[in-house]
Amino acid sequence: MAHTIALAYSGGLDTSIIVPWLKEHYPGSRVICVAADIGQDDLGGVREKAIASGAEECIVVDLKERFVREFIFPMLRAGAIYNRKYLLGTSIARPLIARSQVEVARQFGADALAHGCTGKGNDQVRFELSYMTFAPDLEVIAPWRIWDIRSREDAIAYAKAKNVPIVATVDKIYSRDANLFHLSHEGGGLEDPNWEPVEDMFQLTVSPEAAPDRPEYVTIGFEAGTPISVNGEKLGPFDLLSMLNRLGAQNGVGRIDLVEDRLVGMKSRGVYETPGGTLLYAAHSELEQLILDRRTLAAKDLIAPRYADLVYEGRWWTTERDAYDAFVNVTQERITGTVTLKLYKGNVIVAGRQSAHAIYDERFVTFGEDNVYQQADAGGFIRLYGLPYRVRALKDAEMGFVPSWGTADAPEKTPTNTPTTADA
Repeated sequence: MAHTIALAYSGGLDTSIIVPWLKEHYPGSRVICVAADIGQDDLGGVREKAIASGAEECIVVDLKERFVREFIFPMLRAGAIYNRKYLLGTSIARPLIARSQVEVARQFGADALAHGCTGKGNDQVRFELSYMTFAPDLEVIAPWRIWDIRSREDAIAYAKAKNVPIVATVDKIYSRDANLFHLSHEGGGLEDPNWEPVEDMFQLTVSPEAAPDRPEYVTIGFEAGTPISVNGEKLGPFDLLSMLNRLGAQNGVGRIDLVEDRLVGMKSRGVYETPGGTLLYAAHSELEQLILDRRTLAAKDLIAPRYADLVYEGRWWTTERDAYDAFVNVTQERITGTVTLKLYKGNVIVAGRQSAHAIYDERFVTFGEDNVYQQADAGGFIRLYGLPYRVRALKDAEMGFVPSWGTADAPEKTPTNTPTTADA
């Protein structure tokens, strides 16, 4: 059956071979490629390549500013980090790409959507949850789940057979995903978690060993939790992140090597380069630590991993995220100030932080004489704070109960509330 198919298209190996495959297996179909410009540097000639491969049209959608402002910055404000390390550079882009793909599909009257995600990965879920939200009426074609291509070697062979130009080779067979926020590397030697990445794999960051021998300082300004300036210069979202990427990358900052838990159940290994994002997360966290009270920080730290799971699993367009954002937005109302970071050979060191909203107040914490804190008040506070422990100790003494952690010289006895072996 002939279709009009809107294909999420990057110009990489997977999506490049999908164009001729769709034309071959759905005779008479029109293929409309949708390429999202989210800050990657390899979109030159992407339209010409798609059309040469058999697509009727290729629409390049400029999403750079929107990507940073509406996706990266809200995720940053939430403090979302997956599996302790991953700053979610690939995950956060998918809901935006998928929604834009649907918008183009509607313009061309498409009756089907296609993507190049493998049947083992997370991206298939991220794309298709967005499809379900915005185009539940359209058919979804996922070639990796139905064709007989089973490896990247097979994909390279198919590309050569169809005369599709590609840059992937058997020797350099990494699967990469790039956008303004990060560059990911998977596959090849990385499939052995005990294999150290070779230096020529990295494309954004210099190695810490090759970074400058002198530290570089960078000051990031925030307003209500959103980054607005670098070294005193106010910048728009795209320019700000671009500058931080350059500063971080040239100092060897932002490399992450992670064995992560995929949504589909398996573990996989990825190496990520996220220089600017690493600086933003470090600075934002430090400013929160200066301004937020202990209980609010603790509550936000509970939300952050839930938010990260939501992003990783493709549940961006949900009431759950709206609710989290409502909470996060309240916590960010006073997160205004600056943080200065010292960058040195892959390290990010906090050099200073300041805010008019800081709860930190030298008048209260000084070891010198002060007129605002009466140290004698601490005695009453401790007596009330520790009252439950004192009452419990008195009660145990009355009953002759010795807790399991006991004391070194406590007599050995069976507590009255512990069953004997016979009773058990």
